[in-house]
Amino acid sequence: MLFNSLVFLIFAGIFFGLWPLIKPHRNLRYLFLVVSSFIFYGWWDWRFLFLIIGSGLLDYGAGLWMV
Repeated sequence: MLFNSLVFLIFAGIFFGLWPLIKPHRNLRYLFLVVSSFIFYGWWDWRFLFLIIGSGLLDYGAGLWMV
């Protein structure tokens, strides 16, 4: 998804349109950010989602181990 494409404008419009409705709900806000990030990241090639999910899980595990 390129920043100067119509798809990005639609995506950004939906994201920023829903954000004020979701903002007061803390857990839903985090879920919305993660799902939106996955959609944005996976739009170019869905196979790279496994990379970002694996990296996130590895970082989360390392953070838990450090604590």
